[in-house]
Amino acid sequence: MSILDTKEGTILQNLSSGDSLNADHIYQKIQDDLHPGQLSFVTDTTTQIIGLSAGYGAGKTRSLCAKAVQLAIANQGFTGCVMEPTGPLIRDIWQTDFEMFLEEYEIPYTSRQSPLPEYILHLPTGDTRILCRSFENWQRIIGLNLAWVLADEIDTVSPSIADRAFPRILARLRSGNQRQFGVASTPEGFRWMWNTFGTDEAKLRTDRKLIKMRSYDNPHLPADFITRLEENYDSGLLQAYLNGEFCNITTGQVYDRFSRDLHVVQEQQPMSIDLQEEPLRIGIDFNVGNMSAVIGVASGDNFFVIDEVSGSHDTDSLAQEIKRRYPSNKIYAYPDASGGNRSTNASKTDIQILETYGFSNQSPAANPPVRDRVNSVQRLLEDGKGKTRLKINKNAKRLIECLELQSYTEKGEPDKDAGYDHMNDALGYITWRLFNPLHLRAGKSTGIRLY
Repeated sequence: MSILDTKEGTILQNLSSGDSLNADHIYQKIQDDLHPGQLSFVTDTTTQIIGLSAGYGAGKTRSLCAKAVQLAIANQGFTGCVMEPTGPLIRDIWQTDFEMFLEEYEIPYTSRQSPLPEYILHLPTGDTRILCRSFENWQRIIGLNLAWVLADEIDTVSPSIADRAFPRILARLRSGNQRQFGVASTPEGFRWMWNTFGTDEAKLRTDRKLIKMRSYDNPHLPADFITRLEENYDSGLLQAYLNGEFCNITTGQVYDRFSRDLHVVQEQQPMSIDLQEEPLRIGIDFNVGNMSAVIGVASGDNFFVIDEVSGSHDTDSLAQEIKRRYPSNKIYAYPDASGGNRSTNASKTDIQILETYGFSNQSPAANPPVRDRVNSVQRLLEDGKGKTRLKINKNAKRLIECLELQSYTEKGEPDKDAGYDHMNDALGYITWRLFNPLHLRAGKSTGIRLY
């Protein structure tokens, strides 16, 4: 493999000979490595709209990689497309996993990395192009002639966007030998996946089929992976996130496990922790004129909120206030990832401003989905075994109010209009990053994705 830099972007060239590639042999080898649920999804070549509803760690991403190769082989010389909810997720999730998959099965390819990854698989009867696109810019597929489209985590896309994009995607499937639209997602209640595959009306349609995969179906998961999820999710969420089932996870109060009696404490700090020496974990939600920060300390599997800052007009004033209160502490910041691209200061991004004050930036390349942040807070409020791992000092009044009052909209999304979201988001950035069970024991050897 060699690397060439061109004006179009970085090109990775696999120098294996495409003429000697035995596509049928490769496809059979891939099939041999799939578990039954994955196999059902990958080998279906006739259903126009095929869905995969899967629990965490069930092998969904690998299923999509295998399906992309199967569709490319079936449609040699024609173009296909893979879609993620956002552009950063294409690079963070799909690009890494797909390239590892191609190299694992010694499939020769060329890729252009800019502005978004594109791949050409060098197959015996023709080079086959695979585009990568995002749902946030789904209109960019208009005008393309495609043989197939695969969409990942479609239930995390706004239902209004998914509904608008769906018929336009189908309208692009106008070339090739196996025209197919495949989607894979962990179900998020009764959203797009349910409306497309789960309703009584949808089940009567002959142009679509849904395959379900449970986390238990993946024989390659670490032995304690499912146990960790069972300890961190309630019974309702386990149905969705372990079994891939549709269930109601979006009604009423967003943080319905929060209780003043259980979670609010009088003491300023945990008895065993010296705040003078302890590093502080600070979640930050950037909003011009209304900056929000949650300040806490981590102790093992527990988190203690000791303070908050609310209403600062910009990032500079927020950072100054935090340093005024805690001048000697090491500070780890868990800010809104969008702060790397925007600013409340004309000369620096918000994250750069934090770094100038000595804050250690812990933000990911892209924000996790809202539901993941919510679930990370809920797990600490009360896990599936009834254990409480989050305590909040009584002086964090705004956070307490927000946890009590933020509700879901009629669309099943956390309400952002009433103003109760900022503190909760700030807390969620910390808890998702520090206590996300999917981060533990995850990596290349397991096939479990890291956000």
